[in-house]
Amino acid sequence: MELTIITGLSGAGKSGAMGAFEDADFFCIDNLPPQLLPSLVDLFRLEGSSVERAALVFDVRGGAWFDELGRELDRIAQIPDIHMQMLFLEASDEALLSRFRETRRRHPLAEGGEVLRGIEKERALLADLRDRADVVIDTSAMNPWDLRDAVAEEMAPAHRPRMRLTFSSFGFKHGVPREADLMFDVRFLRNPHYVAELTALTGEDVAVAEYVAADPGYEGFMDRLFSLLDYVLPMYEAEGKRHLVVAIGCTGGRHRSVTVAEALAARYAGSLDVTVAHRDSRRPAEVRSA
Repeated sequence: MELTIITGLSGAGKSGAMGAFEDADFFCIDNLPPQLLPSLVDLFRLEGSSVERAALVFDVRGGAWFDELGRELDRIAQIPDIHMQMLFLEASDEALLSRFRETRRRHPLAEGGEVLRGIEKERALLADLRDRADVVIDTSAMNPWDLRDAVAEEMAPAHRPRMRLTFSSFGFKHGVPREADLMFDVRFLRNPHYVAELTALTGEDVAVAEYVAADPGYEGFMDRLFSLLDYVLPMYEAEGKRHLVVAIGCTGGRHRSVTVAEALAARYAGSLDVTVAHRDSRRPAEVRSA
């Protein structure tokens, strides 16, 4: 299994780094007492365990327990089927002081509010761990997005899954979906609800899909929608978005929105982890007034 140890200076971005590993579907634990590391690894190695990649954060918040980290890492290093690597995060004194001022958090080694003195003590305490780290990242000039990119590049949480993309159809008359990231209204397309033989069907039925696709405005709209999504989806994925919901709405959520959502899912299924959901398509068809 892959075991990544994350440590470094307080305020240097360990939580942000752990987020990069969480995005890559690593099993993550923050501030674990080092003495529990061997037992945790044994648990991961049990037959039937689903944990193949783990990222664990250790730092001086562990107090006296943290002093044992080096010894416990030496023990884990002797296990033949464990691939262990260590990431060490550091930053300049000026950057760390600025971050502690902004967050108003207490440095774990500061005494009497002397943050700089706490930083100096921590640097000395962590010197040996820094020397044995596989990768050292200086986060002084990094924002949280820069840090995640640097971690992904240097540590290669390389099994990072593609962004999950959900195309969700809905009916405006039943309320808009709160989870939508992008929303498109297709009520301008002609409505199969008013065709007697189509009313009871849904956009998943071929007859309805063909009727909607025959609308003079359908092809132009879909071409432009494809172009927009082709442009923005890679940006969302690069930014670290794990799940994007694209909602397509029509009046009742049974015909036009379902057809469009199905067409979008078919278009992107080969390049992203795509699901399609039809919130209102199973609602009973309303009786048309004479």
